[in-house]
Amino acid sequence: MCLATAYRTDAPDSVILEYVSKVEINGDEITLIDVLGETKTVVGSLAMADLTGGVVRINCQD
Repeated sequence: MCLATAYRTDAPDSVILEYVSKVEINGDEITLIDVLGETKTVVGSLAMADLTGGVVRINCQD
């Protein structure tokens, strides 16, 4: 199972959510869901997803 850590692109050390197992995109809303079912929704766009390396980077709008 590949799990990822989601980061903000404007603050590379800023973790949005760890152990992400699912990413849902609906317009400009990105919902991250971790392995335990915790969800975090941010407004922005997907910048990059490296599933082998376990990294997702998101351009957050706020």
